[in-house]
Amino acid sequence: MKTALIIGINGQDGSYLADLLLEKGYCVHGIIRRASNFNTQRIEHIFDKLNLHYGDLTDAGSVLSIIQSVKPNEIYNFGAQSHVKVSCELENYTFQVNTMGLLNILQAVKTLSLEKYTKVYQASTSEMYGNTTDGTTLLNEDSPMYPVSPYGISKLAAHHLANYYRDAFGMFVVSSVLLNHESERRGHTFVTQKIARYVGQYKKNKTKNPLQLGNLDAKRDWGHSKDYVYGVWLMMQHDNPDNYVLATGEEHSVREFVELAFKEIGIDLEWNGSHENEKGVDKATGNVLVVVNPKYYRPIDIQHLIGDYSKAKTVLGWQPRVQFQDLVKCMVKHHIN
Repeated sequence: MKTALIIGINGQDGSYLADLLLEKGYCVHGIIRRASNFNTQRIEHIFDKLNLHYGDLTDAGSVLSIIQSVKPNEIYNFGAQSHVKVSCELENYTFQVNTMGLLNILQAVKTLSLEKYTKVYQASTSEMYGNTTDGTTLLNEDSPMYPVSPYGISKLAAHHLANYYRDAFGMFVVSSVLLNHESERRGHTFVTQKIARYVGQYKKNKTKNPLQLGNLDAKRDWGHSKDYVYGVWLMMQHDNPDNYVLATGEEHSVREFVELAFKEIGIDLEWNGSHENEKGVDKATGNVLVVVNPKYYRPIDIQHLIGDYSKAKTVLGWQPRVQFQDLVKCMVKHHIN
């Protein structure tokens, strides 16, 4: 039986990975941060099958102690301060978690002489690319990276750390870029879940205020988290550690996501005005359902993110299964139900 340690097990990706590893017969350990409110909702259905530890990526001692105790065959690091807008306000904390957190993991593995025993996975992000494509060029493992947020910069630094420890010390370290991936378990502060949740509440007459969003024209490559964690697991089973991009090869705007979400409850939107004065209106009733609020703008926004997953398809046999329209549908239905 393999033993895995998932950091951020109570997050979207960590919880789906825990499901997958349990199905495959792993002994699954997870690190969660102590909170005054319960923060294990995503893993309640498997709670009694998990071995959970309180810890924090910024606490090198706790990271070392947990790894020493568990001696995992595989470590999956999904722990992060992953909200881009928040990273512009909590810059130092974002680096402590996202960059120094990975360094604490890698140093612990090396200090404990587990270099040949423990594989390490680092979740990277498409935010590392910045505005390097206009949507016509697909981003791959060799595309230039010029991040435009503290979150993206912190993740790029961690990405380089992963490469360094693999090349310098012969460790099995994988750092993969996961293009935007969502699900019913996505946090409520992320735009896709914010949209799906609003539409679900509107359907049930639980909200009357318009949905407030930022840049409606930003385009992203959106897949389902469940597909992506399976790709992550495949990377860790391969003979040689390498970096990969997981994506769908399609991009859609925030505006498209909103339109499809409302169509799930039988509402067609039309758009009036422009820029900060733009509004999404119910064609049938004239009700204003969506407004633009500049407070949700980033200091520098990324207009296009679209990935090329051909390497993962060729080497790992991986490809996305959930289509964009089905992703929107399942997220909206989750909130309606």
